[in-house]
Amino acid sequence: MTDNWQRGGFGLYVHWPFCEAKCPYCDFNSHVVREIDQVRWARALCAEIRRVAEATPGRVLTSVFFGGGTPSLMLPETVAAVLDTARDCWTWANDIEITLEVNPSSVEAGRFRGIAEAGVNRVSLGVQSLRDDDLRRLGRLHDVAEAKAAIEVAQSVFNRVSFDLIYARQDQALDAWRDELTEALAMGVSHLSLYQLTIEQGTAFGDRMNAGRLRGLPDEDLSADMYEMTQELCDAAGMPAYEVSNHCVPGMESRHNLIYWRYGDWAGVGPGAHGRLSLPQRVANEAWKMPGKWLAEAEAGNADQVSRVLDPQEIAGEYLMMGLRIPEGLDLQLLRSWDPLIAPDAAIDGLIDMGLVWKNETTLGVKPEGRLVLNSIVKELLP
Repeated sequence: MTDNWQRGGFGLYVHWPFCEAKCPYCDFNSHVVREIDQVRWARALCAEIRRVAEATPGRVLTSVFFGGGTPSLMLPETVAAVLDTARDCWTWANDIEITLEVNPSSVEAGRFRGIAEAGVNRVSLGVQSLRDDDLRRLGRLHDVAEAKAAIEVAQSVFNRVSFDLIYARQDQALDAWRDELTEALAMGVSHLSLYQLTIEQGTAFGDRMNAGRLRGLPDEDLSADMYEMTQELCDAAGMPAYEVSNHCVPGMESRHNLIYWRYGDWAGVGPGAHGRLSLPQRVANEAWKMPGKWLAEAEAGNADQVSRVLDPQEIAGEYLMMGLRIPEGLDLQLLRSWDPLIAPDAAIDGLIDMGLVWKNETTLGVKPEGRLVLNSIVKELLP
């Protein structure tokens, strides 16, 4: 598996766990604090990068992704320190993609330019809605005017700009989503991430739903109609789906996310970050989740709470779940080299007959019609 990173790419994920406020739908590892010692945090993140680099010499880094949390709360000096360390540790691809997630409420032109000067060349804005009442429902601190201003500033500084929208929201009608998405597509960005609202347990929305106080959510038929209309509008606008929830102008795919979906290698540093590295056995890493604990462990020399070798069946299952999310599909021979019992021909033939998947001599993939029931397809193909 030593060439796994060469096949699927090698990336670095950096988790910044701090936010200005906790959104009610969010189940990410994010925390609201008053003060952050950014010099100390930069030092700890850099130490973790160097630790991982010792185990992964000679690699070419194809992407860096700053996620969170709200990474735009990082000082440009913190971003620059992390990137300088990554540059010292690995060879960089000539076209390396460096993405930073941005919360529109924390955006101002000076910070954007500082982040760009630090080396970031792509930003992803957590807009979530272009309707003020829904932004309030979603617990966002920005309004639509701020979001549009942030998008304009981003486009003036960065060549590659993406933003997220959530649909299938409370009391949202099909025509209302059509109007909102049409508006988004007219803004001239090269990438959109369009997610259906998912109610996760352990979130404020999950608690409200359990108590019967989260009303107006769409039924399955309306959600499916919204999904299908999303595909039609994006296709017509020249931004087809290259993953279940991600759309872009061809050539503007998120290279970092493609590493996940192609099941390459990635190092994860920061509180709660996950990694997958071929050393040469496939190793899964998970860092300590709470920021204070992570910081102390990083300063002590190793912030991983979990580091274990995956067995071949686990590897095959992960590759199946990730690889079927993208139209190009997955390498069937590679999949079965890890688990000969996965994706049996009889199950594949049945799914082909239903018009949900396609297969050729080397590759298995999901048709557009199958994306709505992807979880069921994966379950059908697992041993």
